Amino acid sequence: MKTQTFSSREQQMEAGAFKRKTRIAFSVFFAMFIIGGISFYFLFNQPKSADNVQPALRSVMQANEQLFSRMFSVNRQVKLYKKPEAVPKVRVNGDVGMGADFNQATWKLKVARRPGDTLVLTIDDIKALPKREVIFDFKCVEGWDQVTHWGGVRVGDFLMKYNLTAQTAMKYMGMVTPDGTYYVGIDMPSMLQPQTILCYEMNGQPLPKIQGAPLRLIIPVKYGIKHLKRIGTIFFSNTKPRDYWAELGYDYYAGL
Repeated sequence: MKTQTFSSREQQMEAGAFKRKTRIAFSVFFAMFIIGGISFYFLFNQPKSADNVQPALRSVMQANEQLFSRMFSVNRQVKLYKKPEAVPKVRVNGDVGMGADFNQATWKLKVARRPGDTLVLTIDDIKALPKREVIFDFKCVEGWDQVTHWGGVRVGDFLMKYNLTAQTAMKYMGMVTPDGTYYVGIDMPSMLQPQTILCYEMNGQPLPKIQGAPLRLIIPVKYGIKHLKRIGTIFFSNTKPRDYWAELGYDYYAGL
């Protein structure tokens, strides 16, 4: 009888402790939920800065950029695939800067080496360099990805060929479409990554107009928003160039 009574009291104590722990757990959960909701409300309703994003959120993005850029190596390689694994129909990730009034026959690439000194090249000048092919998993910030096959010239080879190695000491490279409506700024280490190419082929064929013909950027270490189509001008800078999607609130670095 004594053993049974002790066991019953022990069970009651355990049940009471369980109830207390449950009440504490739910209290903590609801308190955190309320704190999180209030924090989100104040963060979301902060006045947006010139780049269309709340200052607190942009500071977090910048901290992430500093962290990931320090970890980045130009020798880093993304996973490559075989040709049969590439999709035959490549999805188009945006058409900003792809106006119908563009005349591909008169296109020339402008490379601003320094103020007042611009190099002008044709597509044949670029195709004269050794061709490289890149078959990788193209990732879009919209959440989709595809294994895609591209051909072109390594950015590093291009810079060396046209005596632009001094410009690689700059922190950033900027690119703009001929009509000026789409523009990106990209950190120089990512541009010098050996899988980054100035692309003029897709699936072994000339680059389609909708995919950025005659020349686009393929940079596997970045999301698709950095893969500028229809390159018109390239320039170099030690300060961040303007970036279309960063000005709309997206992450400037956009690294994978």
